[in-house]
Amino acid sequence: MIASAPDPAESAQVGQLQGLTSSEAAQRLARFGPNDPVPVRGRSSVMQLLGLFLNPLVIILLIAALASTSLGQVVDACIIVTIVLLGVAINFTQTYRSQQAIERLREQATPTATVLRDGQWQEVLRREIVPGDLVRLSAGDMVPADARLLQSRDLYVQQAALTGESMPVEKEAPVEKEAKASEPNATANPESPGMVFLGTSVISGTATAVVLQTGPQSAFGEIAERLALRSPETEFQRGIRQFALLIMRAVFFLVLFIVIVSIALHHDAFQSILFAVALAVGLTPEFLPMITSITLARSALKMAGRKVIVKQLPAIQNLGSIDVLCSDKTGTLTTGNMVLDSAVDPLGKPSERTFELAWLNSHFETGIRSPLDAAVLRKKPSGVDGYEKRDEIPFDFERRRLSILVGRPNVAERLLICKGAPEGLFNSSVACELDGQVRAVDPAALKDWHRIYEQFSANGLRVLAVGYRTIPGRDKCTVADECNLTLAGFLTFADPPRTDVAETLADLSEDGVEVKIVTGDSDLVTRHVCHQVGLNSSDVILGDDISTMSDTALEHVVENTHAFARITPAQKTRILLALKRRGHVVGFIGDGINDAPSLHAADVGISVSTAVDVAREAAEIILMEPGLRVLHNGIIEGRKAFGNVTKYLLMGTSSNFGNMFSMAGASLLLPFLPMLPTQILLNNFLYDLAQVTIPSDNVDEEYLSKPQRWSIRFIRDFMLFIGPISSIYDFLTFFVMLYVFRATQPLFHTGWFVESLATQTLVLFVIRTRRRPWRSRPSLALTATALAAVLVGLVLPYSPMAQPLGFTPLPVLYFAFLTAATVTYLGLVEIAKRKLFGVHHI
Repeated sequence: MIASAPDPAESAQVGQLQGLTSSEAAQRLARFGPNDPVPVRGRSSVMQLLGLFLNPLVIILLIAALASTSLGQVVDACIIVTIVLLGVAINFTQTYRSQQAIERLREQATPTATVLRDGQWQEVLRREIVPGDLVRLSAGDMVPADARLLQSRDLYVQQAALTGESMPVEKEAPVEKEAKASEPNATANPESPGMVFLGTSVISGTATAVVLQTGPQSAFGEIAERLALRSPETEFQRGIRQFALLIMRAVFFLVLFIVIVSIALHHDAFQSILFAVALAVGLTPEFLPMITSITLARSALKMAGRKVIVKQLPAIQNLGSIDVLCSDKTGTLTTGNMVLDSAVDPLGKPSERTFELAWLNSHFETGIRSPLDAAVLRKKPSGVDGYEKRDEIPFDFERRRLSILVGRPNVAERLLICKGAPEGLFNSSVACELDGQVRAVDPAALKDWHRIYEQFSANGLRVLAVGYRTIPGRDKCTVADECNLTLAGFLTFADPPRTDVAETLADLSEDGVEVKIVTGDSDLVTRHVCHQVGLNSSDVILGDDISTMSDTALEHVVENTHAFARITPAQKTRILLALKRRGHVVGFIGDGINDAPSLHAADVGISVSTAVDVAREAAEIILMEPGLRVLHNGIIEGRKAFGNVTKYLLMGTSSNFGNMFSMAGASLLLPFLPMLPTQILLNNFLYDLAQVTIPSDNVDEEYLSKPQRWSIRFIRDFMLFIGPISSIYDFLTFFVMLYVFRATQPLFHTGWFVESLATQTLVLFVIRTRRRPWRSRPSLALTATALAAVLVGLVLPYSPMAQPLGFTPLPVLYFAFLTAATVTYLGLVEIAKRKLFGVHHI
């Protein structure tokens, strides 16, 4: 996509360089590699497939199959290999499709840079930047690579990621230094004024630069690699890890117990070891990565359809866990479409002079154009022609203003125009302009200024003050020059609330998400807007108050406060961290240059597609259109994803554990193995196959109505209380098979195989919902796969595969027992489930 044609003046300053051609760029990309600080070491499809075979349990099963073949048990070996291959194939196919879908989504949020290619300025994926490229930078851009400045204008860069220095530094192209784009062999210190670096961001100004180093060779490469190695663990990842440890301990002790008992009872050593391995497979939720991947990928695709792009899959679950959402009011509570309401003098009378000065300030500004600037620039006033920009002091959150130095040709005197927060300009002003006359400030005048400003703010209008002073004979200015100003007047802006915001806020509150407004605007405007949309506006806390609070005091304040005004970026981060210390899962919406630290500090960083590069890079979730309604939809999808992953975990730690516990107990009581190893593997395969469609399942409304959090204690209790119910019915089956049907070994194996498969599969319809099962409709896909798995189990003893698998036909009376056992088992699980949900208040 062509960004824009090169500016003639800029081209003249850059010299004869025309950038690279597409073919040259392709050659250098092959030579130097992608421009990623930490290269993504993606695996090919073949390597991913081979990786599934490196699973320790898969390797053990294949070794067991080889040993079976050497002992003449070819049928058993073929069954083991077939089950392993089918499991790996399903896992690979489903996971690969999910990964491909996610990669397509990520491309929508991939950062770009403006590059001169084939003689035209184009938007190119940042990872495709190569040494020798000419790049164009402007406020809000992430610097795409280490580069030497060829041309710059009022360029200020934030380098905190490299140097730790919080304040932006000024950068300037070296004077009369010929830039050569051919060889990327220069290196420089981050303090070098003529260099910009990957990992930094442009605060204000513009520049053209030639790329010297990319990716791991950049100054940021080593830092980025260290950061990647210790990436913070999300709540979702922490929950999965704790669950894996729980299962690992259970598997280890159960298998060890089986092996010791089998040796003590002089069972066949090889069959006993194979039986123990099969038990381990049965208890291990080997499809968990696949189920998780598919569930999150499906949710990501649904969210993309609702204008929410997910950059990191674990963020989906974290999004569903949010119980506090911090946001600015502009663009979320309000439309963000600023309209200039009035330009007035210090006493509130219409003033064309105030508008002219504000227009010049906004017109020559090279920082991020705010909606306020856009509103000012919609109409050009008379009397502004002939002015030329001389210098700029960019906006920062300490001064809360931006200053432009302008002049006219052949006129020595310069005009410094300041535009920003009224309080700051009041303190810097020594005079005001009324009816074309400059008057000195006295206490009464200062009181009038505050009164006018507060009246506008109380009516919900955003207010900027405009001041100026003359500076004789120089083309540079500093912050020290922002004094002895003459106050020209005020600009007021209207930003109406969104039509649906009150309803959306009510929906979020009903679903357990508390919205807190954190804004840099005045408390009067904040109160007015909060009142309009139905938020509590009685307890607005100011940034000045927060600056005097300890962290402990702040924790109490943030818990009981709904709106914060006059907040600096550093204070935003303090507020987020205080909420997290109180045990909340915090989401933060940010779109500005200084929002990156807060986006990182939040549990879920959220930005919008129109945000600056810095904010979109730091965020995990990108909203393709502004407003809380879109985000609310994303939160609900996150809860659905969490709910479906939890279903698989509860299944894997309840009925599975019960069956495996039964097998361990049976090995003590029976003179033969309660089920052949191949039968255990087949049982587990059919059971897992029934759950492959869990990601498509419906989720109850009650589950979506509040934030969801990981509870390993709940999962453990579910395993310990629900599992033994399954074991009770297994032991009942043992008794019936041995003492009612006088079962032979094949009949015993067959009867328990069918009972085990039927009960542990059908219990899915009970465990999948907090409601009574008949009041919660499962998805058609889940119903079909679960019933199909049970049907296969019922048919196998009568099929040609019965003899190779060690099955035999069951007596008709057995099915009466099976029906009674299954129905009563599901009833007992329902009772126990409801008690567990009640005890854990879930």
